[in-house]
Amino acid sequence: MTLSYEFIIERAEQAAKEAASSLLENVRERALCSETAWRAMANQVLNVARNRDLAAQQKLVAGQWLGAP
Repeated sequence: MTLSYEFIIERAEQAAKEAASSLLENVRERALCSETAWRAMANQVLNVARNRDLAAQQKLVAGQWLGAP
């Protein structure tokens, strides 16, 4: 199952809100750790998408170069 960037960012924002509204230190720390993990996943999703786009562009350029007269 692939998670969308939007879904992951929503979870990170939800964790941030939970941390901000928490009265207990351990709950706040857990929520902040969760937020950090969700944001790391979001960055990974962005990096994968960028790498996929770059690879597609490189294939296109290579195909044009090989197909040139």
